[in-house]
Amino acid sequence: MFWVGLQIHGAAVKVGLDSNLFIGNRLVSMYGKCGCSVEARQVLDEMPNRDVVSWNLMVAGYVQSGRFDDALEVCREMESLRLKPDTGTMASLLPAVTDTSSENVYAMPTEAVDLYSQMDMQGIEPDAISFASVLPACGDLSALLLGRQIHQYVQRKKLRPNLLLENALMYAKCGSLAEARAVFDGRQFRDIVSWTSMISAYGMGGKGCDAVALFSKMQYSGLCPDSIAFVSVLSACSYSGLLEEGRYNFKLMTGRYKIIPRIEHFACLVDLLGRAGKVEEAYSIIRQMPMEPNERVWGPLLGACRVYSNMDIGLLAADHLFRLAREQSGYYVLLSNIYAKAGRWDDVMTVYTFLAGHQLHAQSKKIYEELDVLVGKMKEAGYVPETDSALHDMEEEDKEYHLAIHNEKLAIVFAILNTKPGTPIRVTKNLRICGDCHIAAKLI
Repeated sequence: MFWVGLQIHGAAVKVGLDSNLFIGNRLVSMYGKCGCSVEARQVLDEMPNRDVVSWNLMVAGYVQSGRFDDALEVCREMESLRLKPDTGTMASLLPAVTDTSSENVYAMPTEAVDLYSQMDMQGIEPDAISFASVLPACGDLSALLLGRQIHQYVQRKKLRPNLLLENALMYAKCGSLAEARAVFDGRQFRDIVSWTSMISAYGMGGKGCDAVALFSKMQYSGLCPDSIAFVSVLSACSYSGLLEEGRYNFKLMTGRYKIIPRIEHFACLVDLLGRAGKVEEAYSIIRQMPMEPNERVWGPLLGACRVYSNMDIGLLAADHLFRLAREQSGYYVLLSNIYAKAGRWDDVMTVYTFLAGHQLHAQSKKIYEELDVLVGKMKEAGYVPETDSALHDMEEEDKEYHLAIHNEKLAIVFAILNTKPGTPIRVTKNLRICGDCHIAAKLI
């Protein structure tokens, strides 16, 4: 259909209709939907008259092509021209800042929530598309209060049922599994997506047994699990250390349901085995995979090698990861930790790592003072620093100090200082929490 559109564009130019606002907007839309954002921008720039719709269509075209930075730049141009964004602008732009897939390096949930707030302040009434875009951002930021407000608004306006699913996922990401389950139970019709989402919610919340039970209940209801449902239940088993349940469901997938395992299933199985200390078995699974293992498979194996001090397989995994994901600093940190646990300090020095105990925050002095008080109270309650987690060649006292200033503890103290007593504290990490911080968090 692109060639038909191109011919129509040519005909419009010949008869002078290309200067018509409606025709110009349709051309911007056509090129944008065909993935030709350069041509769409050229049409927009050549239009003698442009309205908000013209700019909205350009934003939508850039977003559809994955050019999120260009979409944001168009919005800045609108601002400079004193054009007030409307619901269409926000609805077009929100997917650009809420897409948190690994392929999107422009994922900006904070900006998504800010955009939603601007819509509210300017009196622009959000629609279902806006809510479907901002709810995942609330989940990513653990913005539970805002998420609840949106949920209540959706219920009052009786917007599309799919938003209930987004609400359930938002509650799950914020750690409120009871509210997620209430949304799930409140649905009159539950399809495979509904069940899978709730299973994933339990998995993310560390409720592996509940996830497995719900997975069984789904099958008893007459629904056959698909490939994605098995990823969810296998992931839940992995996070909760349910080794036998994970093995059983992997065999169930390939046996009863005849589903050919994809790389996501193998990644879950490797992670499951690795967390259980079955490092050699996990490596054996990787070697038998019918497809080329990627970062999602080798990453969990390297993490398991760090925990269980398997130097040989760890070096193999690291070698693959450095070729597959050279820019991912976390893998270098894991390798450094493996070297450190083995006492190979010269090798540690060859690996680039980050220093956790930075003091750049405006409240640094107060945070560190409060942290000292908190550590003292923890020791009175029986806390003993797990110095094995301080993987540096230093004295025991220095190890304890470096453990105390891990980012997780600093984040918790910051939250204590800035929230009312009794407020739930949620800390988001890009790497697995260390053993000492896990113990400290339970005591706090």
